[in-house]
Amino acid sequence: MEFLQIIRKGLDKVLCAACIFLFGLMVVIGTYQIVTRFIFNSPSTVSEELLTYSFAWMSLLSAAYIFGKRDHMRMGFLADKVTGSAKKVLEIAIELLVVAFAGIAMVYGGINIMGLTMTQTTASLPVTMGVIYTVLPLSGLFIVIYGILNIIDLAQGKGLDHQEN
Repeated sequence: MEFLQIIRKGLDKVLCAACIFLFGLMVVIGTYQIVTRFIFNSPSTVSEELLTYSFAWMSLLSAAYIFGKRDHMRMGFLADKVTGSAKKVLEIAIELLVVAFAGIAMVYGGINIMGLTMTQTTASLPVTMGVIYTVLPLSGLFIVIYGILNIIDLAQGKGLDHQEN
């Protein structure tokens, strides 16, 4: 099972690096946007669009990372009242629901929306919307992988208190 932890740590590093890069990019683009708008009185539509898409990418990739850490917000009113093997079964069932949603809505649906929008270009950037939408199946795939890793950990009794991961 050491191999699974190597996969998790590798995914963590990739997602952290991507989110750090996107956040830094957003700071630079946002600063540029402020300077062009308020100092030169000439707003840049390219930077505004880049900022919007960077924020969407960072949000979805960060969400995948948070699901991997099992630090996401959850309604624990039921899960926190259950103990023992019932808690383990409930936590695994929740992870299975997350994996199913990510697989169906994000991966499958994201691939479909990518295909539908590969001929549409963005308003200001020379990029197709299909490329912009690649973040949906990508982050969905990360969530599915993390979900499977979380299920394996839960089956082994790890992570039932949300503090061990």
